[in-house]
Amino acid sequence: MTTERMLRTHPHATTADVVALARAVDATLACAAACTTCADACLEEDSVEQLRTCIRTDLDCADVCTATARVLARGVVAPSRAVLALLAACVEACRVCAVECEHHAAHHEHCRVCAEACRECADACEELLTVLGGAQP
Repeated sequence: MTTERMLRTHPHATTADVVALARAVDATLACAAACTTCADACLEEDSVEQLRTCIRTDLDCADVCTATARVLARGVVAPSRAVLALLAACVEACRVCAVECEHHAAHHEHCRVCAEACRECADACEELLTVLGGAQP
C-alpha cells in the first residue's frame, strides 16, 4: 500500500495502472531480498559445492530485481524500450532462478521460499508488461 500511495503522489503521475506498477515494485523488492537471503543461506549449507549455480543465479536475480525496482519506483510516465526490456529481463531472471531453486527445494526450505518469490515477481512484472502494452520490448 505504501508503494502505491507514494506513486500516486508523484507530480507527473504515471499513465500506467498504478496498482500493477506498485505490485511490480513490491514484488521485485521482495524477490531481491529472498534471492539475497537464499544465496547467503546456500553458502552456509554443508552441500555448498552443489549449490554454486543456485548461489550465482540468486545473486543475478537479486541484482536484476533491484535495478528493476529502482527504475519502476520512478514511475512510468511513458514506457520506454529500456523499461520494457528491463521488465522482460526481470521476468526471465526470475523464471530461471525459480527453476534453479526448485531443484534444491526438497532439501532446502530457503530455496523453496525463494522459488515462490521469484514466480510471484515474474508474474507481477509480466502483468505490468501487459498493462504497458509491451509484451516484447
